[in-house]
Amino acid sequence: MKFKTEGIISAMVTPFTKGGEYVDFDRVGPLAAWLVKRGASGLFPCGTTGEGLLMSPEERKTVAEEVVRAVAKKAQVIIQTGAMDTATTIELTRHARDIGAHAAGVVAPAFYGYDDAALELFYRSIAKAVPGFPVLLYNIPGCAKNYLKPDLIARLAEVDNIVGVKDSTCDMIQLTQLLSAVPKDFNVINGVDDYGYQAFLAGAKAAVSGTSNAVIDLYMGVYTNLKKGNLKQAWAWQVRQSEACRIFEYGRMSAMIKEGMRLRGFDAGYARPPQRELTAAEKKALAKRMEKAGLI
Repeated sequence: MKFKTEGIISAMVTPFTKGGEYVDFDRVGPLAAWLVKRGASGLFPCGTTGEGLLMSPEERKTVAEEVVRAVAKKAQVIIQTGAMDTATTIELTRHARDIGAHAAGVVAPAFYGYDDAALELFYRSIAKAVPGFPVLLYNIPGCAKNYLKPDLIARLAEVDNIVGVKDSTCDMIQLTQLLSAVPKDFNVINGVDDYGYQAFLAGAKAAVSGTSNAVIDLYMGVYTNLKKGNLKQAWAWQVRQSEACRIFEYGRMSAMIKEGMRLRGFDAGYARPPQRELTAAEKKALAKRMEKAGLI
């Protein structure tokens, strides 16, 4: 099945109301449009950065609908539809197909440890439930516990509508093995902002980025310079991108990214508990670090 993705795809945050009780749906569409206007070639809502697993299936469906409505004609929309169980994952993946998303990204089921046979059955079941609709694997063992090995991914790549993988293993060795194990038309997407430069040079087709919510200009500097063959300039942007990962304590708190977005022009609302908000001191320290790095 033909499916192509490229560029910087924002792992879009989800705006919540104060206290995190409700999704702030009024902000979802404008946020999607803001990210695309700043350079995102696609959006990946309801993922890790988007606090997707803290939302109910109905909330996730409505977020997906708002994103597709806002930007699907201008940018690629890949909805993260993975859940703890197969039935909910199939429900959300079918919904993504039905509303006009371009693909679904399916994180491995979490908490329980599954062997390769169980994980393979899980993904084959999802793909079979949505024939003709592109499905991407999402490998993030640091959060999901379960690790999709390169040989397992290679077997799943034989399924017609399993068209790629978002690799967030934080392991360049894994990424290198993966790139050599799958067909050339299989979309290997890097999900680790710290080594975007290296991943693109190795052959990754695109990047799904959490920090791009706040600083997509840095990652665009990496990507556009690599496309032009300007390796020195691309590396200089990657150094700044890696610095941003440290500034936002990459992956630790969604509130850190949201505060960075507020400081750069978009109020993305609040986090959902048990995620917590930043203290006044933490906000001040973040602003100081961003100012020192030339980000505000």
